[in-house]
Amino acid sequence: MSTRVRFGSTDLEVSPVCFGTWQLSPRFWGDQPKDELLRAMRAAYEGGINFFDTADAYGDGLAETVLGEFLADVPRDEIVVCTKVFNHFNPDASRYPDLSPAHIRERCEIELRRLGVDTIDIYLLHMVDSLTPMADVTQTLDELLREGKIRHYGVSNHNVEQFRALRRLGRYEVQQPPYSFIAKEIEKDLLPYCESEDVGVMVYSPLHKGLLTGKYVGTEEFADFRQFHPDFQGERFQRIATAVQGVRTLAEGYGMSIYQLILGATLMHPGIQVAVVGIKTEAQIREACAAMGKTISRPDWHALRQQLNVAAPVKIKDGSGGTK
Repeated sequence: MSTRVRFGSTDLEVSPVCFGTWQLSPRFWGDQPKDELLRAMRAAYEGGINFFDTADAYGDGLAETVLGEFLADVPRDEIVVCTKVFNHFNPDASRYPDLSPAHIRERCEIELRRLGVDTIDIYLLHMVDSLTPMADVTQTLDELLREGKIRHYGVSNHNVEQFRALRRLGRYEVQQPPYSFIAKEIEKDLLPYCESEDVGVMVYSPLHKGLLTGKYVGTEEFADFRQFHPDFQGERFQRIATAVQGVRTLAEGYGMSIYQLILGATLMHPGIQVAVVGIKTEAQIREACAAMGKTISRPDWHALRQQLNVAAPVKIKDGSGGTK
């Protein structure tokens, strides 16, 4: 039986694990084989995942295009699709923030065509545009909602005050922040607010860009953007990797991998309904599917957190001003 959770105040029933497509951003992750990604998407669907997350920023439309190929081969009414808007893309491949009404409309039409759908289930503001009035952004989203081009809207990479301000203007039902057991600042304010307001929360990077999967010992080198990330360098990388390896016995006691242990424990937080995982292979998504519905005891949850409380996170900004 497929595992489903009620996603905040929306009418959506979603899998607690969401298939993320950020890995289809070559400037971050390098080139990924499309056929392998499509097989992984199919494996996710067959394994009970009905929630897929993308953005026009991921590969400048590549991720949406590949996801659209997958969506053409599965029943549309069985899949929940989330995508995002934020960037104005220039011919020279540069970009800048643009949530002006005309640009949101233009991007939405392009995204609908790429995805091959009539309606986007969840449409998120990818980041904050400081030049466009919040009322104008909200009015545009409400118009798209009335026109049936989107079903629900929300935000990604907005702090609690930014989100609270937007919710005074419109029905922002979804929040997508970064979160992991070594980057858990949102527990202080954003998660309590979302829980009290029945907001659907889908956290991204719950495995901290792969660092919490248990695959590393702290001496590896990376060819993708992680080669510049301090969490994947030197003594810090070794310290965190050693801490992660230290939970292997706990994971095995539950019949889980380290990946499954941390993913399942992340989803135990009452303010988090969904964890978005970056998947490159069929094997990875099968491992993630097996974590759905898994829990651990309260003492072990706290022991896990204590073991991973090894370093405050270091945020890395990308070229458009965000962390992803």
